Amino acid sequence: MGGEVELPTLDWGRVLGDLGLLTAAFVLALPVAWDRYRTQKPAGLRTVPIVSVASCAFVLLGVGAFEGSPGAQARIIQGLMTGIGFIGGGAILKDENRGSVRGIATAASIWTVGAIGAATAMRRFELALVLGLANYAILRWLRPTIEVVEESAGGSE
Repeated sequence: MGGEVELPTLDWGRVLGDLGLLTAAFVLALPVAWDRYRTQKPAGLRTVPIVSVASCAFVLLGVGAFEGSPGAQARIIQGLMTGIGFIGGGAILKDENRGSVRGIATAASIWTVGAIGAATAMRRFELALVLGLANYAILRWLRPTIEVVEESAGGSE
């Protein structure tokens, strides 16, 4: 009859491909998530991978919806990075009593895992891997170095 609605069919190859990319975005964000969790920062094992996976999904949607339109795809990424910056801003706290600001490294890490997710969606695995490793290395090994320098200088900045 004329009133029937035809349901779309699933392209299982695409489903599996997207699932693989989303899984890769999750896994590539885990080192950063682990460091944030281990050091008891506000964004850790849940928030960080969610940002990476969501970024990957938004870029996949943009690439699929605006195939052949790099300008539209760029606007998707631009909006995504702006939105992630807003989320990261929520991790930055000013301590009035101590006159200090905390959470900037966490905010920057949230922004970086957004880029990891976007790079993964664009199949730029080398970029996603380097971003994840560099972010982890900075968080993990630069922190003790900074603490030693601050202690030898007689305090913090």
